[in-house]
Amino acid sequence: MGANIARRLREVGYPITAIYDVQRGAAIALAAELGAEACTKLARVTALSDVVITVVTDDKAMLGIFKTSKDSLFKGAKGRIFINCATVAPKTHLKVEQWAQKAKAKTLEACMASSIAQARSGELYLMCGGERSTYEAVLPLLQHLAKDLKYIGTTGRAAMMKALVNMVMNINTAGLAEGLGLASALGFNLEQVIEVFSQTGANSRVLATDGEDMMKRDHACFFSAEHAAKDSDIALSLTKGRRMKLPLATATLAQYNKMKRLRLGHLDKSGIAELTFPGRAPKAKK
Repeated sequence: MGANIARRLREVGYPITAIYDVQRGAAIALAAELGAEACTKLARVTALSDVVITVVTDDKAMLGIFKTSKDSLFKGAKGRIFINCATVAPKTHLKVEQWAQKAKAKTLEACMASSIAQARSGELYLMCGGERSTYEAVLPLLQHLAKDLKYIGTTGRAAMMKALVNMVMNINTAGLAEGLGLASALGFNLEQVIEVFSQTGANSRVLATDGEDMMKRDHACFFSAEHAAKDSDIALSLTKGRRMKLPLATATLAQYNKMKRLRLGHLDKSGIAELTFPGRAPKAKK
């Protein structure tokens, strides 16, 4: 996602000055492609940039790149703007904002509800959170990345919205896997089932993105089961102190955690069908 955001911005005329990736080879290749420096230090990225866009895997990685000791994106960050696109807990965005204030920098959530192809074409759907003035300052840049974007509110609010989006998406994916799995067990032609689903109340966005992949067992990864588990867990954590129970989200998280236990977490989220289709049930590896 980060690489294709960088390609898109370079394409529309923004100079890409610095690339950093924990996979050094990936950073070197992308930097060469875009005419940027493949930085070995996070502080060097900040030194070369006015705006820094981050896309990381989880909360630990997010806190790691902004940590206030040793190497950090917040070294020499006065006046910089950091646009953080990862799906992480709202409290993580709040912590990073606190650190940014000490560094005299600004942060903005730009949570993505799209995939790799949309990042490359500039057709992301973005949910943004942070100070309104920061959002407006980088709006021209964001408009080159998104076909639609919404300002959700103060820091943490966009992350909450993104958690809700992914929670519902994951529930829909798990439900589709069960529906198609049962249809298979009943001997239906799955192409016909998918067509019927598409014209009835069983239709959903995930039917279009995952239905055929479930049928054909094509689980090339666009959004991993491991990430689905992470995001469902973030959403469920938001119920704390609110006296709520979400049984569907809880059951969906259990399914994606099962995929992780079976070492299937690297598969696309459509791989949840491997748990529901007859004859597919994988066994735990020792």
